[in-house]
Order: sequence, then structure tokens, then C-alpha cells
Amino acid sequence: QVQLVESGGGLVQAGGSLRLSCVAFGRTQSTYTVGWFRQPPGKDREFVAGINWSGELTYYADSVKGRFTISRATTKNTVGLQMNNLKPEDTAVYYCARTLKYGTIWAEDFGSWGQGTQVTVSS
Repeated sequence: QVQLVESGGGLVQAGGSLRLSCVAFGRTQSTYTVGWFRQPPGKDREFVAGINWSGELTYYADSVKGRFTISRATTKNTVGLQMNNLKPEDTAVYYCARTLKYGTIWAEDFGSWGQGTQVTVSS
């Protein structure tokens, strides 16, 4: 069993930056792909970014390309999401999740999820 814990959310003005972290506890087998998702108020959960176990593959939703960067610590049990030039439409609860499927963006492929961290961007 694995537990994923997100941190780093908060309130920031448009144009600002935040860095989210996702730490895995328990069975931290390093071959998992980790993804970040978000759920804006009143909307469905959507894919944001993903990274494979080695860090060689990173992929992003079009809405965040060039602004967000996903990375993996050398210990492999921590994944970060650097978010720059934040916009009000980035306001959401952000979740990290993990899967054995390489390069997937579909939430149903991810079996373990964190509790989420709130990101609010004011205009």
C-alpha cells in the first residue's frame, strides 16, 4: 500500500509562482509514473503533467506547457510541480497520483491518489 501526500498549495496573485510536492510513503516502488491532476471548482478532474519513473519522459496538458515543470527527486519518492506565471484559471485542487502505465493522461489509469492541495490564483 502506498500513501501519496501533496503539499505546497496556497493563495497567489496572477503571474506568481508556486511549487507543489508529492511524497510517496509505503511501497515506493520507483517504476511508477506519477501524474498531477487538478479539479477546478464545479468542473471535472483534468490531467496537468506526468513524469515516468526515470524522469526521461515528461508530458503536459497544452494549457500549462511552458509554465509548469514536473520533476522527480533522485530518491524517486518525491515529485515536484513548479508552477510559474499562474493564471486565475489555474485555480483548483491539485492531486498527485501514480500508475504503472507509461505516458498515460487518463485519470482511470491511476490507482493511488493523494488528498489534494488547494491552489488559488487571484486576479
